[in-house]
Amino acid sequence: MARGSSERRRPRDDFLDSLMDTSLYSMGAFFSDQHPDLVDDVIDQSLEIEERGLRGYASDNKLSVEECFETLLTGLAVRYYKAVAG
Repeated sequence: MARGSSERRRPRDDFLDSLMDTSLYSMGAFFSDQHPDLVDDVIDQSLEIEERGLRGYASDNKLSVEECFETLLTGLAVRYYKAVAG
């Protein structure tokens, strides 16, 4: 007996579903939903922090390392969310 398409799941579908079941994905989705106007800015800042390092970026921008880390993590989460959600 042939299985219906709704009963058939490809391993890739399971894998993609598992990517959405993470804290990083949830954090990125929340930020994107709550602050759509800041998405590009937080991504740009996180990329700059990656390039310059936490301490260097913090020092140059008169920020704490903790603030920079939060921005870096938020930017990573938003990028992750956008990559998975499309």
